[in-house]
Amino acid sequence: MAENHEAGAPGRWTPPAGWPAMSRADVRAALTAPGMPFEMETVAIDGRPTRTWKNAPPSLRAVIETSRAHGNATCVFYEDERVSYDAVFRATAALAHHLRDLGIGKGDRVALALRNLPEWPVAFFAITALGAICVPLNAWWTADELAFALADSGSRALICDGERWARVVGVRGALPDLEACIVSRIDTAPDGAERLEDLIGATDQWQTLPDRNLPQADLLPEDDATIFYTSGTTGKPKGSLGTHRNICTNVLSSTYNLASAPLRRGEMPPEPSPKVILLVIPLFHVTACSAAMVGYFVSGHAMVFMHHWDAGEALALIGREGVNLTGGVPTIAWQLLDHPDRAKHDLSSLELVSYGGAPAAPDLVRRIDTGLGAAPGSGWGMTETMATVTGHVAEDYLNRPDSCGPPVAVADLKIMDADGTRELPVGEVGELYAFGPMVAKAYWNRPEESAATFIDGWVRTGDLARLDEEGFCYIVDRAKDMVIRGGENIYSSEVENVLYEHPAVTDAAVIGLPHKQLGEEPAAVVHLAEGMAASEAELQAWVAERLAHFKVPVRVVFTDALLPRNANGKILKKALVRFFQTAMR
Repeated sequence: MAENHEAGAPGRWTPPAGWPAMSRADVRAALTAPGMPFEMETVAIDGRPTRTWKNAPPSLRAVIETSRAHGNATCVFYEDERVSYDAVFRATAALAHHLRDLGIGKGDRVALALRNLPEWPVAFFAITALGAICVPLNAWWTADELAFALADSGSRALICDGERWARVVGVRGALPDLEACIVSRIDTAPDGAERLEDLIGATDQWQTLPDRNLPQADLLPEDDATIFYTSGTTGKPKGSLGTHRNICTNVLSSTYNLASAPLRRGEMPPEPSPKVILLVIPLFHVTACSAAMVGYFVSGHAMVFMHHWDAGEALALIGREGVNLTGGVPTIAWQLLDHPDRAKHDLSSLELVSYGGAPAAPDLVRRIDTGLGAAPGSGWGMTETMATVTGHVAEDYLNRPDSCGPPVAVADLKIMDADGTRELPVGEVGELYAFGPMVAKAYWNRPEESAATFIDGWVRTGDLARLDEEGFCYIVDRAKDMVIRGGENIYSSEVENVLYEHPAVTDAAVIGLPHKQLGEEPAAVVHLAEGMAASEAELQAWVAERLAHFKVPVRVVFTDALLPRNANGKILKKALVRFFQTAMR
């Protein structure tokens, strides 16, 4: 059962004696056995036999109704606001009845453009409990970007906060489908819109709302539930149409990964208990909404929201609120570790720091373990898979810090060649394909792009990856981010990981620069940790000692700010090309 890869090598984690106590195959068999919480069943989805979690909630309506059982337990902390699960359900029911009165019903699109506020889950569940399709919009978008998604989705209603309303109001005249707008966190109802607080009250009044059921709606697992827009790193974002089954699959996928770790060390998984979770990534993204929030409503966890991300404030919140879990994207973990005030705060409650959405340097995995005293966790997914497809935590992640884990039991992965006609053997790099009940139906109103991406139930991810003999997945690059220098493939993540190992580097990205003879050459943009220094020549020599010469960046430029990212945590490499060109003038 020797599964450690180069255990004891310099800088690598050394497993304790007897680990792993169970193989991954035995863990899967134990967790998915008949009668167990992770039992599976095969159902036909679009005519294709698909393994599913037998005990997953059938719909988002079922999720919010289940949450009533948590009663007065805290659901959301936001600044000085504390809202219980009972209060959230009362507000959800009140808003759902109002939406029904507006004529919103099954299949109608309702957009949601809010910061991470207590009313975000209220609006989300009110919409989806009716059978309407929730369209979460990127709260960072400009007026034109918001208008594009509202028009593209054909949303009949919009629920937003005052900041987003200020952007939308100027373009509303160009949105004939948009019949109703509800605005929160605004002093008075604006012309042409209702004020959310006039409908359900402020958060401290939700507990006094009538205790009533949701409006009647008949929902099936395969009914449409959400349209999440892709990150849009290139071109216009596409709306990924997801079903209730897609999103509810994550309720068990995330906990499956957590339950695997104790068995691997020879222990029984502990009984589930409510946790306090600092949720700092935007809820308009699948990582926060699908892989986190929806499952938390089933488990009864308390969520701590922040007005905006600040590592110093986050450290204080962890100590003050007894936060057990945080993360989201690797940048958050780096900033917590590198903050000069980290030692001033009590972080003893922290049990797990997990993330997805963007690759993490192996050194970060070790530093979470030693620097924060928490288990590291990672997973891989995308908007088109409603988040979680793979994942691992604790020892498995420490043992394979460059992997995003194996697929959950209901998912399958395969590696295909460039034209998608031949599956590649174990260990070879090709395009990653994923299959399972979490794979979205299609792109909204994009039949040609849907046909090119969703193939016989599999989704072409655009990620270059390899699988090892035990099924652990290693994302080596985005296909479009790979640098090809004179015919040699350079995976940017490989060079970035080496740069991250330098003690002065806290953020790094490798891009391709045009070259007349070679086609491209690698170049790097680097952000240094506060109080640290490094030169271009020093970093080039650092990489040259660890990688082949052709992979060494021909230029390294430094930026005072962290690198630009989208809401998913992925670095915006097009913006970096422009930055690099400006910096080199």
